[in-house]
Amino acid sequence: MSRVMADCRRFTSDSNCSLTIMGDEDEVIRVATKHAIDDHGHEDTPEFRAQMREMLEPAEAYTASRTPEPFPA
Repeated sequence: MSRVMADCRRFTSDSNCSLTIMGDEDEVIRVATKHAIDDHGHEDTPEFRAQMREMLEPAEAYTASRTPEPFPA
């Protein structure tokens, strides 16, 4: 299984969150979803988890800096 990442720096946020989570897909989804709910106020729904899964990137795509984009509606 290849490693993936969820990178909060990818999206604009009020807190300017800099957290990046890397690991196996199921681990990243579990931790990133908890972070999104606890720290960013998202609601835990099957649709949100599916959206999170679609936004995962290969861990190899990590860069030290990036320009944030709007969070998808």
